[in-house]
Amino acid sequence: MEINHLRTILSNISYPISINNHMQISDVNILTVCYAKATTFQCRCEEQYHWPCHLCSSLDKCDDKTESNCRCISAFPPVGVYCQPLSDIIICPSPTSPNDSASVAPTDLTTSTTITPALTDPTFLATTDFNTATATAIGANSTPVASTTMNTITSALSTLVTNSMTDVKTTAVTTTPTTVANASSIATTNVIATTPISPPTTTSVTSQNTTVHSTMPEATPTLAPTTDLTETTKTITTTKVTPASSIPTTNTTATSTLSTSGITSTTVAGFDVEMLVRLDKEYTSELNDAESSTYKELESRINSVLDEQYKRITGFQDVSVKAFREGSIITEYIVQTTQVIPDEIAETNEKVPEAMRPIAPVLGSVTAFYNSPTSISYPDLTYTGNTMTLLCGLPKNIDVGRISDSEWTFRGREIKNGIRMKITTSDRKSMLKVNNVILADTGLYQCTLRGRVMNFLQKGFVKRVAIKQAPIVRLQSKVNVKCKEGQKEQLQCCVQAPYKVKWFLANTVLSSDVTEDRESYCIKHDYQLGSCSGPQQREICFTCQVDEAKDYELTTAMIIFRDGFICNNAEYGTGRAGDISSIGCDKGQEGSKTATCQQTREEIGVWKLLEDTCIITEIKELLIDSQDLIVEELPEFVANLNKTVQEESKEIVNSSATISAVVDILGTIATVSIDSEVSKSIMENVLETVDVIIGDDARESWAVLNANESRNASSELLGSLETLSSGLVGEFVIKIQHILLTRTMFDNNFMADLNSSIEIYIPDTNHNNVLITTIALFTLNNVMPARYSSFDTSLFTDISNDNVNDNAINAAVVLVQINATIQNVTLRYDKLDNSLSVNPQCVFWNYARFHNLGAWDNDGCTFVSDINNTVTCSCNHLTSFSILMATEIPPELKHALDIITYVGVGISLASLVICLIIEGYVWKAITRNSTAFMRHVSIVNTALSLLIADICFIIAAAIAKNPLENPGEDYDIPVGTCSTTTFFMHFFYLALFFWMLVSGLLLFYRTVMVFSHMSRSTMLAIGFSLGYGCPLIIAVITVAVTASENGYIRREEVCWLNWTETKALLSLVIPALTIVFINILIVIVVLFKMLRRGVGDTTQADEKSTMVVIARCVIILTPLFGLTWSLGVGTMVSSTNEGIHIAFAFFSSLQGFFILVFGTLFDSKIRSILSRRLPTSSTGSSSTKSTSGGISSLSGLNWISRLRGRRYIYHLSEAANSGNSGASESFVNI
Repeated sequence: MEINHLRTILSNISYPISINNHMQISDVNILTVCYAKATTFQCRCEEQYHWPCHLCSSLDKCDDKTESNCRCISAFPPVGVYCQPLSDIIICPSPTSPNDSASVAPTDLTTSTTITPALTDPTFLATTDFNTATATAIGANSTPVASTTMNTITSALSTLVTNSMTDVKTTAVTTTPTTVANASSIATTNVIATTPISPPTTTSVTSQNTTVHSTMPEATPTLAPTTDLTETTKTITTTKVTPASSIPTTNTTATSTLSTSGITSTTVAGFDVEMLVRLDKEYTSELNDAESSTYKELESRINSVLDEQYKRITGFQDVSVKAFREGSIITEYIVQTTQVIPDEIAETNEKVPEAMRPIAPVLGSVTAFYNSPTSISYPDLTYTGNTMTLLCGLPKNIDVGRISDSEWTFRGREIKNGIRMKITTSDRKSMLKVNNVILADTGLYQCTLRGRVMNFLQKGFVKRVAIKQAPIVRLQSKVNVKCKEGQKEQLQCCVQAPYKVKWFLANTVLSSDVTEDRESYCIKHDYQLGSCSGPQQREICFTCQVDEAKDYELTTAMIIFRDGFICNNAEYGTGRAGDISSIGCDKGQEGSKTATCQQTREEIGVWKLLEDTCIITEIKELLIDSQDLIVEELPEFVANLNKTVQEESKEIVNSSATISAVVDILGTIATVSIDSEVSKSIMENVLETVDVIIGDDARESWAVLNANESRNASSELLGSLETLSSGLVGEFVIKIQHILLTRTMFDNNFMADLNSSIEIYIPDTNHNNVLITTIALFTLNNVMPARYSSFDTSLFTDISNDNVNDNAINAAVVLVQINATIQNVTLRYDKLDNSLSVNPQCVFWNYARFHNLGAWDNDGCTFVSDINNTVTCSCNHLTSFSILMATEIPPELKHALDIITYVGVGISLASLVICLIIEGYVWKAITRNSTAFMRHVSIVNTALSLLIADICFIIAAAIAKNPLENPGEDYDIPVGTCSTTTFFMHFFYLALFFWMLVSGLLLFYRTVMVFSHMSRSTMLAIGFSLGYGCPLIIAVITVAVTASENGYIRREEVCWLNWTETKALLSLVIPALTIVFINILIVIVVLFKMLRRGVGDTTQADEKSTMVVIARCVIILTPLFGLTWSLGVGTMVSSTNEGIHIAFAFFSSLQGFFILVFGTLFDSKIRSILSRRLPTSSTGSSSTKSTSGGISSLSGLNWISRLRGRRYIYHLSEAANSGNSGASESFVNI
């Protein structure tokens, strides 16, 4: 259906179709239709066309023809072979001797050249016709030969026919002029002539788009041209021939299975030398119309003068006006000649101005140039990243005088010697070397050789097929394997489609499993390890080679060792300490990632990234293309950059190397734009590009870039924006997601509110019509490092330098450019993080700091106020501003907190030990009923949990390195030891709270459920399940959930649960605060019950005392513990609040002391037992002696009684036969 539709369209077209004044399409025919048939293809000729006999005999026919000719073949024909008209198809001959006549089937290469041999007039006729192939060769023992389009104009004594792949010999002969009979009604057309054929020549002609590539050995004086013929024309040309001229003779032998006789033809070379002369005469619109009388009159007068001047030069054929152009009157004319003698041309051109004076004075001199019909030569195929050489040079028989220099252009723009493109000019040729070729290097190149007399112009169109994306092979180049006999190690190699690869071991191809899709082709080979005996380490190299491009290959070095490994992950594999592993990049990227296996303090290894050079291929090509960027290319280039960045944004933000490349490109754009105007469209494309790379998703990539000690990409990015903003023209506003640019004009005063987050006020400038540009970058805090001018560069790390000085950028960065001198500007910033309030600093970015690395500086800027989370600054200059604020408490306060913590923990540990000793000492006397038993079980386990947790805290502090005590050292914590310590801290801190919950539930049980009874064993089971079972479950789940992301603990400075990445700390905070809330509810319920009916109504006096102690303990300790950990959360939320830090350090370090006082010493029974059993100054023998004196004399306990305001102490004595122990027991009545 589609081919019929195409036939209909072509048949309805009215021919001929004019392309320009010199060219028209006379007809278009469909010759061949190819289509898929089962597992092969069939190519069928249209009606009145057949395949040549040699194809029918060599390929399978798919029609019923029995003779040697056929209309259908079951395959694609060879390149350049097409169906032929029936009138041209002859029966395939048998082999004959060279002297016999034979016929060769003609090959239609879409064009033909036919020259009539009967000549009686001094003109020759050359006819170029597309889609025809008729030629008659006249000569003794001649063989009809298939014709080939050469799209040339030649003068000949006999027909010159050249077939595909011909060997051509050329010798010079002298001939006499010939004439053509009946030469009337032949239109005269100025067509650029071809040069004579130089030996040796190999010509390959490819159709259907009439593309011809010709190559010549470089050894010949004539440069090897690559000719692209894309015009379909039917032109009749007449050219005058100068008598007694030197005419080349061409000896042509067609390449065929048959021998052909030598065909001799004589040709005369014709050259069109184009000239320009400027007449001092007014240009009128009629001169744009070749049919107007004004045009014809001026043309006739000028032709007359020119003919008189140039007819004396050697080889002159004709001269005629080509066109008139505006600029006074620029006259273009063409001198046709068979020979160029520089001195003659120069002498004649000097006489032209004087000869033209009667018509009009001549401005300047005559400009002459020769436009070569042959193409600039270039390689048939060049892979990206390689070097492509283009050659431009004079033919042997053209002399333009001494070559002074050369000029190359690409797509109409001049090429200058630069980083990537180098121009070399010699005597008769010029060479353009394009290094690091990219796909964008395809297009039209033009070379101009400037001679003393005239210029030589040559063009060449480098097509897309001539530059191909190089294969990008992806594999793991270094593999470390622990030897295990018989183990299979998988090797994978990938390349982008349509390339394919193979694994080689030495010269042996390895069998592989293939996985391919539309984007990539991957192979996997399982290599089986052999015997592990022998050396401790050996290396095997595997090569992954691209099939279509053998020069492209990568090697995988497999290092097999017998030692144990300490590093192991899915990305880099296994490795010993110091081993290096290098892996490939993701799809669409080039480069590699290299990591080394580093051993931590507890013999556990981690792969640490050394280098990441993975860059997105399209961005890499733009980076290469930018190396020779010029001003004229800026609009198109920045638009292309923006488009690419938007399309690849997700991959770009995660690639530090790609972001660095984009910054480099923007730097080149800024450099090229210096001293030129930057339009709104250019700046908008730039800002949209910047908006992608400064987003929140790019924060980690910028952290890596800012750690580079030798360069600072963020500083370069900000500098590029400043440079571009200084070249802006006009007034406009550009608003993008994270960026706001405003360019406006003001008189005297200026005030602006940028997106309600930044205010700028410039008072009393005493200037009018002042242009000001402001660029607010609201997420540049992700990009710029927070280092201050006092930053110690020795503190650079390989991960980030962002917060090494405990500062943070706490506002948007605003860039201000103005075309006047300003000495007073006020800026007001809204804080990005309202929790930061310590040490605000008004700063600007100083590019010169740290050997041009850059840092924030406050020189000339003063902090004014910090009110309602708005910081006001005043500066005496303009540049890029922001504010810095401390992210942590000052170092001197940290030192004070360390002292509080260490002293408090020491007191806490001593208190907990004393608590446990006292509990053990009075255990039997105070655990007579189940309520008292569970109350003391809870307090003992609470104290024990806190004691172990504090011990783990001390161990963790010893493992980690304190920045105050170890400045400039590696603060990374040992993962294994620190994880274990953190787990036990987490578990026992949770146990502390759950045992407090047990105490609360016991109080609730004995107060609310008065008549129920529960055995001690049941209570113990419930208590230990809650007290240790629940914390264990929570701690294990936390490890399981966060371990896969390596986010269980913090990575540096302290051994503690992670907060920033995984929020693992919530697994402690949430259960603790939940228990505090539950216990508070229990206390409220218990107090309500006690107030309604009194505790003593239903309970014995002994249990009443115990319940009172439990209530007091829960009421006091629960809020204390809850307050402590609430303050801990506060230190994370408000990390710079000094009061919260001091309160947390105080309460957290004295928790053990609180348990001793409120859980043990405030128990009147314990005090009573201690006062009775401890030795006193008064003595007596009665076992029922009052203990009041003992209590009064126990100085360690009296202060507690006085503190509580005791007025009365009651004593209760129980007889030995009361069923309890004979010990007297006293308690304090509240």
